[in-house]
Amino acid sequence: MTNHDTHANASAWSGLVPVDDTALYVTDTGGDGIPVVYCNGQFATLGYWKHVVEELGSGFRHINFDERARGKRSKTSSDYSFEACIRDVDAVLAARGVTGPVLIVGWSYGAFVAAHWAQRNPDRALGAVLVDGAQPHDWLTDAMEERIRKLFKRLRPITAILRPTGLTPNLSAAQQAECNIELGKISREANLGPVIDGLAVPTRYVFASGASLGSKGDEQEDIRAAVDKYAQRNPNVKIFAKVPSNHDHILRKDFRTVADAVREVATARN
Repeated sequence: MTNHDTHANASAWSGLVPVDDTALYVTDTGGDGIPVVYCNGQFATLGYWKHVVEELGSGFRHINFDERARGKRSKTSSDYSFEACIRDVDAVLAARGVTGPVLIVGWSYGAFVAAHWAQRNPDRALGAVLVDGAQPHDWLTDAMEERIRKLFKRLRPITAILRPTGLTPNLSAAQQAECNIELGKISREANLGPVIDGLAVPTRYVFASGASLGSKGDEQEDIRAAVDKYAQRNPNVKIFAKVPSNHDHILRKDFRTVADAVREVATARN
């Protein structure tokens, strides 16, 4: 029997976890099931995982958190880089006393974080579920950078209104654009390809269909198809499902498929 956690039967908990110059709002359902840590979309909050958590139920220990400047409780920071997000996963697990293997699950931007974390920590990862993200593809061009900056500038009045609700991050339009541009650089095949090739734990992709906010035509479908060759050459990587809902609705409409992928990974390592 795998020792998942030094704090067996840990109690449910929520609160702020200090990391670097900030603090992150964390929820932990406790219990002695396999710990599952969730990585959110780039500007999303832990609430997006509600249906997946409910579907999986008490057989798992669910650890969720709002990234820096996301949600209503996590604090702002001087560092919103991708590497900071990797550090945040480690900080949250350490704060919750989780020393044994965990199953890491990420959607969109969070899938990139989950893939990197799992590849860097094969002894600490039971496996990974990557939901419509972490596809090696050279989609970032100079023209795309300009499109991204214009998009966030155009959304600025809406995000300012929503910011007090926690539905949009406490970041400026320029900061949001730079985070998205950094993701484009991380996505490049030369950068992300070796990460996916190097995954040594069971990894399952769940893909959405159609477009997402800011994408046009078949751009998203072309990006998803880029994973095929990695699944063919790395036996740990499999495309678990492609669901009807689009990128923005997948965790709400196809949460059962995501939960099934988590169960399969948990079974693969136990």
